[in-house]
Amino acid sequence: MYLWLMKQPIRNIAILAHVDAGKTTLSERILFAAGEIHRPGRVEDGLATMDYMPEEKERGITIESGVAHFEWKNTWFNFIDTPGHVDFGAEVDMALTAVEGAVLVVSAASGVETQTVASFRKLRESRVRTILFVNKLDNPDYSLDETLINIEETLGVRPVLMSVPQFKNGKMHAVLDVLSQSRLVHSESGAEVLDDGWESDAGSAEERALLKKYYAEAVEFASNFDDEILSLALENKPVPPKMLLRGLKALAASDEYVICYAGSALEGFGVRSIVTALSFFLPEVPTFGENELGQVVRLRHFRGIGEISLFRSHVDLLRRDWPAGFEFSRLKANMLLPVDEIRSGDIYAMRSPFETELGQVIYLDGRGMRDESSMGDAAGTSLRAEGEAIYEAAGDAAENAAGTAAPSISENYLPLLQTRVECVRTEDYAHVERSLSVLARMDPSFRVQKDDGGFWYLHTVGEVQLDVLLARLKREFGCEVRAGSPEVRWQERLCREVGPAENTFQIGPHKMSISISASPLEGDAHDIRLSAEFMESAPREILAGVRSALLESTEVGVLGKGPLVGVRFEVHRFEWTEGALPPMIKKCCVDAVAKLVKPADVQLYEPVMELSLECPVNFAGLVTGDIQAREGKVKEIEGDGKTHFLKADVPLRKIFGYATGVRSISKGTALYSMKLLGYRPASV
Repeated sequence: MYLWLMKQPIRNIAILAHVDAGKTTLSERILFAAGEIHRPGRVEDGLATMDYMPEEKERGITIESGVAHFEWKNTWFNFIDTPGHVDFGAEVDMALTAVEGAVLVVSAASGVETQTVASFRKLRESRVRTILFVNKLDNPDYSLDETLINIEETLGVRPVLMSVPQFKNGKMHAVLDVLSQSRLVHSESGAEVLDDGWESDAGSAEERALLKKYYAEAVEFASNFDDEILSLALENKPVPPKMLLRGLKALAASDEYVICYAGSALEGFGVRSIVTALSFFLPEVPTFGENELGQVVRLRHFRGIGEISLFRSHVDLLRRDWPAGFEFSRLKANMLLPVDEIRSGDIYAMRSPFETELGQVIYLDGRGMRDESSMGDAAGTSLRAEGEAIYEAAGDAAENAAGTAAPSISENYLPLLQTRVECVRTEDYAHVERSLSVLARMDPSFRVQKDDGGFWYLHTVGEVQLDVLLARLKREFGCEVRAGSPEVRWQERLCREVGPAENTFQIGPHKMSISISASPLEGDAHDIRLSAEFMESAPREILAGVRSALLESTEVGVLGKGPLVGVRFEVHRFEWTEGALPPMIKKCCVDAVAKLVKPADVQLYEPVMELSLECPVNFAGLVTGDIQAREGKVKEIEGDGKTHFLKADVPLRKIFGYATGVRSISKGTALYSMKLLGYRPASV
């Protein structure tokens, strides 16, 4: 079929939530409502369609952003189910670069939680149109009204409710759709359908009155964005649904309000309404640059297939016009289904004749240009610093320009743990190294540091990410490695200015000599800066050698417990003979830094986590006592008589194995989340 005969609108959407809010369950129900699957899989049973990885099925959490496709009301949707666990936040960031809209799931059982707030902030910063879904209302003990108040108070937006669950004998049996003024019930197959017998229902009058109330509220809110609606409202004249929809579209694009639906993903109520809302309230795909084939938004690796790129097309193109060596497919779980054309704004699995990188723009002639500003450094096992090296060859202007650059995804996720791994068999060394390189390219929050002793340090955000990476290393790449226990990745900072230090290095006719000093940056800056007069005229290979040496020296640190951060290096003199190779220059500089910075010159800083926890009140004392025993400082305590809420600052080194500990203390009833609060001078 020709492209111009199938020009249906395209919408790319993501679904976000706190862990256990029901995000993947809602994803399954959406695919079921759209007819993509015959029955929704349950996360608890390990049968969720979009959680295809064994680690996802085992843990019951989303790890990789799953992609599915479906049609609804003549609109083609690419649907991305993102992880809710904090260890995989970079997956969420990458997904948001490729979508026009998102569903943010809020559990009525727990209200707005830590990751709910973090996800909403990401969506606002990315300017992604957001629709809320209040989930788990099949339990009559959970209050929709209290959840709506919680949303307004915590997220700072006014939710405009567009669907209302209805109960009979303590069970949800229907949902009222505000915009269409109708009631949705389950058919014999379990699908949501319009209730044709609503008129004769004894309770229909009460439900219609409730619909009239919420319709009037929607008109009131929409009148702030549409003069015609305002005029009719002031004259007490009815506002037709099509006109209200127009006003709600403008409302949905504002920062003060958010369209909100409610129901139960597990029971399949409220799903049809929110899918219809996705076709109503999301913006069109943007206009892309000329001569662009598209952009790589995700990298994946399948055993037996190899590496593929999730690719957002920027152009309509038939197979015959694709660049040589390129193939495009639909990705369904872990299956590739070939296609014969690609459409602008649509998402495909791509295989290319060369190795791609996250954020890379591919042109129509098959050339690739890396987008460093959006995706950051995607190096594999090469050494990376906690911040990019910023050159100051041209003085303060260069420093200020570099300092205002937008942070990359990798810079938003500082690794908090480091784990030593080594090969079980020496002959596997090259294969393990290549496999680690691929995994590091796929996840910008995961970094690898190679040691000259023949092993590697894996730098991860948390323990769950580490466990998953080790499992994938074995399952997908067939690598047998021996991993040590994870250790906290501290930060080292200079206490004072040091140097200058002199160093000379010579191999055969090649001789290099350097004089270098260092000083701490102000505040909590963690980048590595370099100033040197010679940089204005130095050859590129010289600059590459110096940069590589500084990043390697700072990444390893002085005490070996973490990176040296927040440093300005100044090269006073650098002399070299013509023909010197970068490894020689690198060796000269690394030795100079070792002479320059001694253990007595640095102060250790440890990561501190903010722990948010809720549990039944009868476990409050035990849970609080355990936190204090871990050197935690409780800073907020709340409660409603049934549930105890607290926030505490706890050193990361004391929080290892907390999941098991708090589960034992609270008999499995406590829920918690953690995020990095910052670093403080270490007391150990």
